[in-house]
Amino acid sequence: MPWLSGHTLLIAQPHRRSRTPRRTGPYARLFTVRGTVAFTLGNLLARLPMGMFSVSAVLMIAERRGSYALAGAVVAAGLAATALVAPLVARLVDRHGQSRVALPATLLAACGSLALVASLRSGAPDWTLFACYAATATTPNTGGMSRARWAHLYRHDASARHSANSLEQALDEGCFTAGPVLAAALCTGLFPEAGTVAGVVLLVVGMVLFTAQRSTEPPVARSRSLRAASPLRLPGMPSLLVVFLAAGAVFGSLEVVTLAFADAQGHPAAGGAVLALQAAGSALAGLAFGSRDWPGTAAARFLPCTAAMATLLALPLVTAAAGGGLVLLGASLLVAGMATAPTMVTGMTLLQERTPAAHLNEGMTLAVTALMGGIAAGSAAGGQAAERADGGHTYAVPWCAALLAAALAWRLRRRSEPPTGLPERPVGDAAHTRGE
Repeated sequence: MPWLSGHTLLIAQPHRRSRTPRRTGPYARLFTVRGTVAFTLGNLLARLPMGMFSVSAVLMIAERRGSYALAGAVVAAGLAATALVAPLVARLVDRHGQSRVALPATLLAACGSLALVASLRSGAPDWTLFACYAATATTPNTGGMSRARWAHLYRHDASARHSANSLEQALDEGCFTAGPVLAAALCTGLFPEAGTVAGVVLLVVGMVLFTAQRSTEPPVARSRSLRAASPLRLPGMPSLLVVFLAAGAVFGSLEVVTLAFADAQGHPAAGGAVLALQAAGSALAGLAFGSRDWPGTAAARFLPCTAAMATLLALPLVTAAAGGGLVLLGASLLVAGMATAPTMVTGMTLLQERTPAAHLNEGMTLAVTALMGGIAAGSAAGGQAAERADGGHTYAVPWCAALLAAALAWRLRRRSEPPTGLPERPVGDAAHTRGE
């Protein structure tokens, strides 16, 4: 990415340009604004539990109640509740500010997790498990709030937003790779509730640190902006969210069929390591993708990215169907993962460009909700394929989901809408805009 020597950051006072030399790397220069390091570290701590909670809940419930069916049902109900509640929490964040909404919502979610632990320890009826886990649906979209801060700080700098979105995607991949491993180690190495308790501590501490960075928080929208249409009603937005839904189906089915394939090969414990290779390929590609500028607009790049994802996901299908072992499969997944992050980065950038600043958190949370819905559908489809087909051909499920995402992206490009989002309003002092 070309360095923007002499570029003036158009951001809110009291932000000051750093004395760091201007010719810095694409990621280092993101952190020349005061408070960005602290909010990133806080968000990272709060985001890591997102990859821990579901695994911890399954292991904890299965150990205490002896039923994986019950554990799966509780987690599925929690995901359904999150799909309904998360956009509402994001709308409150947009209307009242991250610091005023995110921390109380996090504390409520933490109480739900701790109540789940208490219910299991006390032998409470099964229905209480569903109620407690549903309360965790108020957990704010930490990744979305972090992206909203970058979008606010660099609303006039598309190059910096591209790097920031790439960084955020790499952090997502890292958290959803390390989270399940950490959760499993705590639950099996200490006691069944250890993963949930540790996740609660990380979530609360990280959110406290994140929301304490008020200087980088996006200002609350004016009342006129708040009356604008919901992001769901914006031209082209439903079609974009359907692409996210298909991408989620890729991720959900890929996880299930890979675990099933490893089990069929007689190495069930290796499934997580093989999946980690796919996530590693995605994270590395995301960082490389964000390190330079790319020609054209995000709308023009989205179709090639989804097409590349569909093309590369044919590799694990061919490898597994041809009888390749776990080593070859892991190598093919490493390569296939390299198209995932560019697709997600470009999709998030496109969403930011089409979402008014007054609804940015809500718009990105809708994208995450679509991804979660796709993950749930993909997991179910992958599970059915694992039951009915041999291990190698089950990779046709994520490949078909990727083809669907590419087809939907092609349709979206044909009906391309002009950007309606950033920048929307002049940049002012965030605290002053909040009336503080």
